[in-house]
Amino acid sequence: MKTKLIIALIFSFAFVSGLQAQKVYKVDSKYDADIKVYSANSKYDADLVVYEVSSQYDADKDGLWFFCSSKYDAKKKIYFVDSKYDADLIIYFADSKYDAGWRDNSKMHLLK
Repeated sequence: MKTKLIIALIFSFAFVSGLQAQKVYKVDSKYDADIKVYSANSKYDADLVVYEVSSQYDADKDGLWFFCSSKYDAKKKIYFVDSKYDADLIIYFADSKYDAGWRDNSKMHLLK
């Protein structure tokens, strides 16, 4: 019984932390940002394909981003740069949530 409870707690913690990882806030200064992001014109140039969701509860998978209205609610603060060479992470905004996900797993640590 104790083991089942511990396993359930571990899974629920992993689920909640996964949700938080996709809650972002757009800042106006690169000095306030945790991550500098460039928005590419092609998903083939991106490290992460992103789909913007309308509810924080829908941000339950990598690449499903919810833009918070307050930086205190977000897990990561991001700043959009004009050049991919200045970016920590290159993203592409998809039209479908089913396209969302990592294309370059080596950048996953940026959103953890």
